Amino acid sequence: MIRFAFKVAVLGAVLYALTYFDVLPGLDIVPNPDGPLGEYGTYLWIGLIFGVVNAIVGPVLRLLSLPFVVLTLGLFLLVVNAALLGLTAALTDRLTIDGFGTAVLGGLILALAGWAADQVLDN
Repeated sequence: MIRFAFKVAVLGAVLYALTYFDVLPGLDIVPNPDGPLGEYGTYLWIGLIFGVVNAIVGPVLRLLSLPFVVLTLGLFLLVVNAALLGLTAALTDRLTIDGFGTAVLGGLILALAGWAADQVLDN
């Protein structure tokens, strides 16, 4: 449980950095200053939704796309991560993604951040 909470916090921080520094111009988050945790709560909430989508839908989607992953030597996982980020954007009205390229780059950055969080917790 602590591992998942840490991962959600890392994903929220990465989402905050991506939108605050405008790393991906097509990725926008509308923060809610009236929420329980203020503007930062919005990023944590979206990180939580992405974490749950990645934990529940991610393995099923990766299993179904296994032939394409093998055929493309793993590059199709970028499309899977983009689909998971797009599903997160569909579940919340605070996150908008303007295009497929933005979703692929955002999914790649979030996957790398999740991997880094897992590596920190394993040691």
